[in-house]
Amino acid sequence: MTRISPITAEQADPKAAELLGNVKSSLGMVPNIFGTMANAPALLEGYLGLSGALGSSSLSAKLNEQIALAVAGANQCDYCASAHTALGAMAGVDAAEMTRNLAGQSADHRTQLVLDFVSEIVGTRGQVSEDRLIELRNHDFSDQQLLEIFGQVMVNIFTNYFNHLAGTEIDFPVVTTKAALAA
Repeated sequence: MTRISPITAEQADPKAAELLGNVKSSLGMVPNIFGTMANAPALLEGYLGLSGALGSSSLSAKLNEQIALAVAGANQCDYCASAHTALGAMAGVDAAEMTRNLAGQSADHRTQLVLDFVSEIVGTRGQVSEDRLIELRNHDFSDQQLLEIFGQVMVNIFTNYFNHLAGTEIDFPVVTTKAALAA
């Protein structure tokens, strides 16, 4: 149930209208999450800035989507599960792998190491064990990559919680976390 309604560029203040225009130019549409964030232009601008910066990190688009799916599954955010399933397919993640990712699992060992780290970040509210960091470093993850993974987790927690608060209407093919986690 929508609790905070999205607004259009025509309804938005000039700054939010500009940002929504940029989103439309980039994605070809304005997903409801952005229209809803536009109610608070500073929030929308902050999210887009951080998300955009993290999008140019050393992590692949595929891994970013797998992280987003694991976080969406952990936080039971159906909006993000739906959006990142669509984006994950565009990044080359197959359907069976995306279902595993929603449960924090992967068929790929290196990706599983990342998703275990992601799950620990979420589950411990960032109080990750020294052993986890050592394990990742022993598998050739740099501190830069560890921090970029952390950034992806945080930006996805932000959107998960935002969607819970706002009740954002899903405007992608619907994926429910409960169904994916039960599979």
